[in-house]
Amino acid sequence: MVHKIIEWSMRNRFIVLVLSAGLFIWGLFSVQKNPIDAIPDLSENQVIVFTEWMGRSPQLIEDQVTYPLVTNLQGIPKIKYVRGSSMFGMSFIYVIFEDDVDVYWARERVMERISTISKTLPEGVAPQLGPDGTGVGHVLWYTLDAPGTDLGEQRAIQDWYVKFALQNVPGVSEIASFGGFQKQYQISIDPNKLLYYKLSVPQVIAAVRSNNNESGGRKFEMSDMGYIIKTSGYLKSLDEIANIPVKNQNGTPIKIADLATVQMTGETRLGIFDQDGEGERAGGIVVMRYGENAAEVIDRVKAKMNEVAKGLPKGVKFDIVYDRGELIKESVASIKNTLIEEMIVVSLIVFIFLFHWRSALSIIIQIPITIAASFILLNAFGISSNIMSLTGIALAIGVIVDNGIIMSENAYKHLAERYELWEKDQNKTTTL
Repeated sequence: MVHKIIEWSMRNRFIVLVLSAGLFIWGLFSVQKNPIDAIPDLSENQVIVFTEWMGRSPQLIEDQVTYPLVTNLQGIPKIKYVRGSSMFGMSFIYVIFEDDVDVYWARERVMERISTISKTLPEGVAPQLGPDGTGVGHVLWYTLDAPGTDLGEQRAIQDWYVKFALQNVPGVSEIASFGGFQKQYQISIDPNKLLYYKLSVPQVIAAVRSNNNESGGRKFEMSDMGYIIKTSGYLKSLDEIANIPVKNQNGTPIKIADLATVQMTGETRLGIFDQDGEGERAGGIVVMRYGENAAEVIDRVKAKMNEVAKGLPKGVKFDIVYDRGELIKESVASIKNTLIEEMIVVSLIVFIFLFHWRSALSIIIQIPITIAASFILLNAFGISSNIMSLTGIALAIGVIVDNGIIMSENAYKHLAERYELWEKDQNKTTTL
């Protein structure tokens, strides 16, 4: 069979060259379409369900949130297993699907099941899906270099300007903010004053909620002009919160200021982000969407950062602390250098030992065609170009080169033997 293929190839050289050229061009297109990343994605095909119920103990979270969700999510088709984790005020459910299941189909199935489970959960508890990213989706970390700006302002810039702008970049699943202080209005109630005025904490909460609300109105016309009546009830300052009446006792309103201290402060933190020992900073983590090209996503995010930087306050700029794009470029450059070095070394060895430039040229041509064809298979099996796959291609070149050298040397040997026999026949014919 092999001899017939070789014989057919020798008789149809033009067809073989055309097929090789077509395979090489197809491979070049596959190289451009193949996702590039530095780290192979070995994470499981999972969907994360996150539930927040602040102030509750881990045991209560486990009994009333985690356990009901785990037991109800186990009936989803094409599922492998469900993992649950409970902590103070939060619950995490990891739904692991079969490897061949589409991640967005899996998210739809989980969302459908959650919609039926939510009625059985405690009031105010709303499970939500995590971002559609993988365990290796953190492709870029950045901080805001803002000297002279307090941490609350830095976090406000990140949450209300930078985050919304970068989330619109194609391929980005989420911008996770970290560091700084999240501003909030805080009401510190004095328990002794509550007892004195015979009030309770739920009454104070209800008063604040009812006063921080927008009421509807109506439209009416008078003198050929239309008027819209509405009430503006959203709280905008500390004084407005302090003047909220909670109860009327003997014609005297009891206000929030009579019961508590109202102040602007930051949300309680469990840690800080310190950069290079020079102080705290606020920033964000760019989480790449599932199945995207990491190199292209990073380039798009950086381009968007240049655009966003024009709207930052004076003196504030981006400081990239982790960039996987640099690792990707170094990995690809290393593989390219290895391939070029191998092609040069192999060509020299073949040329020196055989002293035949056509044999060396045939081996050099084999290497790029084979490498380009390998990317066709990478795309077919959904494998990205990363350190593992590119290293495997580099190692496989040794096998390709060995075959080329052996075949060239063997062909050269047989041709030399046949040439000697031909010379002997010619000498005999001349003698006769």
